[in-house]
Amino acid sequence: MDKKKDQGEERVMIEKEEVRKILEKYDKRLRSSIDLEATTLPDNQAFSKEYEIFKEEALDKTSTFYERACKKAGKIINVAPKEAERKKLEESIETAHLDVTPAEAYSFGVIAGMIIIVLALIVAIFPFIFNMVIAGGADTAKLKIFFPFILMIAGAFIIKPVSNLPHYLANRWRTEAGNQMVLCILYIVMYMRHTSNIEHAIKFAGQHVGYPLSLDLRKVFWNVESGKYSTMKESLESYLSGWKDYNLEFVESFHLIESSLYESSEQRRLELLDKSLEVMLEGSYNRMLNYAHNLQSPITMLHMLGIILPLLGLVVFPLIAAFLQGALKWYHLMILYNILLPVIVFFVGTNLLSKRPVGQANTDILKQNPSLKQFQKLNIGREDKPIYVNPKHIAIFIISIFVLLGFLPLILHYANPSLDTLTVGSGAFSFSVLDYKCTTVGSVRTCVGPYGLGALLLSLLIPLGIAIGLAFYFRTITKRLMIIKKETETLEQEFSGSLFQLGNAVEDGVPAELAFEKVAGNLAGTRTGDFFKLVGLNIRKLGMGIQDAIFDKQRGAILRYPSGLIESSMKVLIEGSRKGPKIVAKSLISISDYVDRIEKVNRRLKDLLADIISSMKSQITFLTPVIAGIVVGVATMVTTIINKLSGTLAGSGADASQQMGGLAGMADILDITNVIPGFYFQLVVGLFVVEMVYILTVLGNSIEKGVDKLSEQNAMGRNMLIGVGLYVLISLIGIIVFTILAGGINVVATT
Repeated sequence: MDKKKDQGEERVMIEKEEVRKILEKYDKRLRSSIDLEATTLPDNQAFSKEYEIFKEEALDKTSTFYERACKKAGKIINVAPKEAERKKLEESIETAHLDVTPAEAYSFGVIAGMIIIVLALIVAIFPFIFNMVIAGGADTAKLKIFFPFILMIAGAFIIKPVSNLPHYLANRWRTEAGNQMVLCILYIVMYMRHTSNIEHAIKFAGQHVGYPLSLDLRKVFWNVESGKYSTMKESLESYLSGWKDYNLEFVESFHLIESSLYESSEQRRLELLDKSLEVMLEGSYNRMLNYAHNLQSPITMLHMLGIILPLLGLVVFPLIAAFLQGALKWYHLMILYNILLPVIVFFVGTNLLSKRPVGQANTDILKQNPSLKQFQKLNIGREDKPIYVNPKHIAIFIISIFVLLGFLPLILHYANPSLDTLTVGSGAFSFSVLDYKCTTVGSVRTCVGPYGLGALLLSLLIPLGIAIGLAFYFRTITKRLMIIKKETETLEQEFSGSLFQLGNAVEDGVPAELAFEKVAGNLAGTRTGDFFKLVGLNIRKLGMGIQDAIFDKQRGAILRYPSGLIESSMKVLIEGSRKGPKIVAKSLISISDYVDRIEKVNRRLKDLLADIISSMKSQITFLTPVIAGIVVGVATMVTTIINKLSGTLAGSGADASQQMGGLAGMADILDITNVIPGFYFQLVVGLFVVEMVYILTVLGNSIEKGVDKLSEQNAMGRNMLIGVGLYVLISLIGIIVFTILAGGINVVATT
């Protein structure tokens, strides 16, 4: 009896083992054909946990510094904003992924203002700090009053803008994320065409759309895992509600995608997915159309009121300074033109950019391929022993040399005062190098200047050196990366037609492994042909599968073309291949159609902005530098005439005064010591040109391409060299020509 019982139990165990083996066998088959995400997508918990890690790596140092400063300010003083402002700040903090509270943000603003006000009081109490900078009784006394007053006003006015920094950071975040929304919807639709699972589709988009929108998508999962929301639907709806006032078509597209989940008809489901992308593209086009039409007037006003008119107003400043008996000094101009005006132009321009709709998403090559950072360094070694030098150090060295030479007139004055009256040349071709105007009252010697032509010409080296240094740095770190970027963009432009051919080849029954080489033969001589050929060679010669042939870390074809669009398209192909050739063919043809439609919209958007972009480029490289150069030349002529008249009238005696009709009495009005020296005047204008070239380049690139740091830095290097170089050339010619013309005053004064 016991023996039969044991045999029965053994038989049951054998049957269970056989069932387990059968289940494992079919489980493996199901995983390979249905559970696509097991090999390419992490589970929900792993994906959401990446949020904290990804946030630390993605957010820039500026945000983390601001967060730490707010935390410390909140411990020192607790300033709570009003309820309406608190809600707005909470929304901005949530959008920008900041780890601060509204009270901490407000406290930081108050602390920042208080620090500046306290600094103003210190400056007022200890004025000897400025005595070491500028010598001279009257000037120093005015400086003692002027700087504390300006600092106190700045401290009072800075509290509100600093408190509202989360709004600025949130607007910048929306601008960057907005440029990726078309691509995000494209990735989700691409994935859901063959797998109707919105969670996995969002994960797929989050892995490939790039920062910063990928951080938002990760947070949608994180909010569920952390218990903030109980379901994925609630978390997604909460996230989309933050975009209703800024990008309604993005919200509508997501709702259409959600609706496709409840359709029983496959045809109707695919129609809803296509409609979601169509809504996104049409909405982007209409918003950009309105933006382009409304942008022309504000940009023109910004350029005229913020740059051109202030520059033209500088022409009369030498005369104004003379008539005001020295009340207007060079440091007044520096604060106005090198601090206040650039800040105003920058914030007004940033406000215009914050309203920019969704545009074209750009691949961040460095973030996707950190190994390419070595291309940002200068290779001065041999091919077998490369030596990489940081171009930043060379740029600093270049700027330092030029600035040192530019400040040589001041250095010579303090090192050897006997050189103050040094003259070079003879006769009509003689000119003063420094030309300081010095007076001695008792034991106190006061000098004003330099007014010499030599000092003025040397001052041109300061803006020129800054421009050359910045141009060298930006061009060096972007030169090789721009080659890769342009090749990748060329490949993306060709990719639509190439994917269509690849999809047709697979649909005709050609295995995907062989289809790459077949299509590569048809596309010989193109970037896409090279890409497909490399994939085919990896499959045929190295025996790789499709996934390794494309994504292998050592030999993968994607390494030569770091494009997010191409990478995600190939991953859709790989996942679709597990469901059969028909799915692959449909996916590739659909992707081809989507990419082609996006490219058409982007080309149309560029056409809409062409006039504005062309105007911005002409302002940067021609109008602003030429006007500034002419202003310096005219101001130099006015200063030279006043200098000669001042010397002639002051030296005239009583008899000469009667002969000149009492003109000698004008010596008190046309006193050269009351006029801003040409050295400082040119320095203010030159730095203003450098700042405007920088700001306008950032604005112009952002209007044209959205957030594209690599293109911005490349354009910065080019514009700095052209714009500032043209300004220096025009100024040099103007100074020489107008100085010669002003020399005729000698004849008038002696007749």
